Amino acid sequence: MQKIKKGDKVVVIAGKDKGRSGEVVQMMLKEGRAIVSGINMVKRHQRQSAGQEAGIINKEAPIRLSNLAIADPKDGKPSRVGIRINEDGTKVRFAKRSGDLIDG
Repeated sequence: MQKIKKGDKVVVIAGKDKGRSGEVVQMMLKEGRAIVSGINMVKRHQRQSAGQEAGIINKEAPIRLSNLAIADPKDGKPSRVGIRINEDGTKVRFAKRSGDLIDG
């Protein structure tokens, strides 16, 4: 079971966006990276196509998973993730900071 998944609220713990938070939009498991909304913004030159204008656009670049931490559901601060087995035998993720479940 992976510790960070698409749709999770995460906090950046290292790099130029340290301290900022956002939601995971896409996971790249083979590269060990994720795209987080509003984090690690870069400027890209865009060629004009049928659907898009030409110009310089801002977009999110992938960020390493080691620079991300799950936001604690209680207070939004960075937390490590633990995995425990539920009463019905399913694995669930929980925040080690507060003990709250991350998976609903």
